[in-house]
Amino acid sequence: MRSLPASLKQMTDVTSLAFLFIAFLTGIAGALQTPTLSLFLTTEVQTRPVLVGLFYTGSAIIGIIISQMIASYSDKSGDRKMLIIRCCLFGALGCILYAFNRNYFLLLTVGVVLSTFGSTATPQLFALAREHADKTGREAVMFSSILRAQISLAWVIGPPLAFALALGFGFKTMYFSAAIAFVLCSVVVWYALPSMPKAKQASNTPVQAPRQNRQSVLLLFIVSSLMWTCNGMYIINMPLYLISELQLPEKLAGVMMGTAAGLEIPVMLIAGYYAQRLGKRKLMHYAIVAGLLFYIGLFFFTSPWILLILQLLNAVFIGILAGIGMLYFQDLMPGQAGAATTLFTNTVRVGWIVAGSLAGTVAEIWSFHAVFYIAAAMCLAATLCLLKIKVA
Repeated sequence: MRSLPASLKQMTDVTSLAFLFIAFLTGIAGALQTPTLSLFLTTEVQTRPVLVGLFYTGSAIIGIIISQMIASYSDKSGDRKMLIIRCCLFGALGCILYAFNRNYFLLLTVGVVLSTFGSTATPQLFALAREHADKTGREAVMFSSILRAQISLAWVIGPPLAFALALGFGFKTMYFSAAIAFVLCSVVVWYALPSMPKAKQASNTPVQAPRQNRQSVLLLFIVSSLMWTCNGMYIINMPLYLISELQLPEKLAGVMMGTAAGLEIPVMLIAGYYAQRLGKRKLMHYAIVAGLLFYIGLFFFTSPWILLILQLLNAVFIGILAGIGMLYFQDLMPGQAGAATTLFTNTVRVGWIVAGSLAGTVAEIWSFHAVFYIAAAMCLAATLCLLKIKVA
């Protein structure tokens, strides 16, 4: 296995730096929108908690359909570079719609479709990065881990900035800032990323179906979906929980998300470095244990300082899942980088489907705090599924 310094040296050419910068920009665009969405729907669109949850569920379902169509096309004959550009431009249009429109159903239809294209730029970027790493002889695990760390870096800055812009200048300014990030991303992609068009395949077999390790892929899909569901319920309910039940400052939610994202960066790099030595399945076990301890901690502690300290466990939970989970899918689906990456991304969307339904319903019937009990139970279920995966 190559040393960490050697792997980092490979990140210094122009193309690799462009990949890192684009990952950061797409991360910023997402980090400006996602943390404040439940607050936006509650205060600006003035919806009930159950409709907030329905919005997340609907957007996730639409996201799965669109992203799988794009993944199938990209693995067969698409040029990922042009797909990323188009996705970023559609994402910018979605941000503009959110800036001016306050109609719930228009946002749930047109707005979600445009936003889905914007979010699909990220898995296509990772798929192109994997192909670029394989073609140029880079160590794919470390390259992807460093790339994913850029998104975490964006989430260090994004959530506090999002709450500052939304609360200080209004949601219109916040969404305009996200649109600018998308447009700038498309420009950098056009000038700096390699174009790797694929020859059209004669076979009509769906490329997105796993060709190998189908049972392991299915189990990993369930594990990742459960873990992302926990995270989704936390992101949806946490800002409202802090404000409505704990009566804590609104900006604390952004600080907590930024703290977790900052801690994710070293977690991802360390996990990427030790992935070959320890195995991806064992690292995923560590992540689930950290997540279980995190949600148990939320049962008992409400002090702002302790909530910030608990973000270390949250960072291990999400840092390993986001960095190693995607690579695990790619290892189980060799030759299907786009489909594997999008399949992993769709576990995020499945997580949002379940999280949206549960978070809104549980909050309306019981409380925002009750969601954390469900998250802990899902961590236990994820552990049982992970134990059945035979491929490490």
